[in-house]
Amino acid sequence: MEFVFEPARSRVVFGAGCIARLGAEADLLGVSRILIVGTPGRSELLGRARDLLAGRVAGTFGGAAVHVPGKVAEDARESASAHRADAILAVGGGSAIGAAKAIALTTDLPIIALPTTYSGSEMTPLWGLTQDGAKRTGRDLRVQPRTVLYDPELSLDLPVSVSATSGMNAIAHCVEALYAPDANPVTSWMAEEGIRSLAASLPAIAVSPRDLAARTQAMYGAWLAGSALGAVQMGLHHKLCHTLGGSFNLPHAETHSVLLPYTAAYNMSSAGEAMRTVERALGESPAPRALYDLERRLGTPESLAAIGLSSDDLERAADLAVERPYPNPRPVTREGVLTLLQRAFKGSPAG
Repeated sequence: MEFVFEPARSRVVFGAGCIARLGAEADLLGVSRILIVGTPGRSELLGRARDLLAGRVAGTFGGAAVHVPGKVAEDARESASAHRADAILAVGGGSAIGAAKAIALTTDLPIIALPTTYSGSEMTPLWGLTQDGAKRTGRDLRVQPRTVLYDPELSLDLPVSVSATSGMNAIAHCVEALYAPDANPVTSWMAEEGIRSLAASLPAIAVSPRDLAARTQAMYGAWLAGSALGAVQMGLHHKLCHTLGGSFNLPHAETHSVLLPYTAAYNMSSAGEAMRTVERALGESPAPRALYDLERRLGTPESLAAIGLSSDDLERAADLAVERPYPNPRPVTREGVLTLLQRAFKGSPAG
């Protein structure tokens, strides 16, 4: 029972319809020239946010993209400067929040986040940028959103496939938080409850996509997942996802989803207590197989091959993954990582 726990500084507003409080939350921060950041496909929601903020909007940047390419980060920062923004509103999933973090990293502008997926990145001080075929990540409190509004109504139209992979991405955050070297009782409780909430809600969403109760439970799980991961160090799973996303341009959430059962299997022998917690949350054992079975129920992609990785890339991916490895309960070796990737490439049952 000896640990260090530094809670996030984010103010969280949670509940159906809470988007209506957007203007009031901006006033609490004392900001009046907000740059709205999102992706090209969210123009309708960006417009709704603009209406709710009334005269507090300085401009809009709609070019956010997955993995935050360097050019996107540069353009977003230039937009913030050109509009003399004093705050950023990130509207959408991890791409929008990532672009907002890229701005905050060099400007100290506060972020308000309005998440519409289950990535959980809105609750972390973690940032990532992709440049020259490699993804760099870091931890900086400047990128931690100051205010997060979780409105589950905004996720009612999120496609089932995106909901499933986004939710498995959040579960991956929880699993890694459980075996992080700096885990503590608070983050471990968050992680277990996050897994339990997501595992209960995602299958319900797959059956009834507009089930508001299920959407609410999934967003609650995503909040817990992001909060848990944001307070601890990441491990092999996230290192592999950053490698495959940054260097091979694999889709972010799908990569997390595919890899999770295999990274859990890799760490099973060295993280017994964490895996027993996963099993308790899922109601099935062993943990890697339980994660694999949940994904099959949700219909997520079954292999790295299915999401665009070539067999010719496996050796290089293993080489990159063992460079500057993240802390991990089981030692990270090239041979072990290559075997993991080969199994994930084929989609062999895990655990």
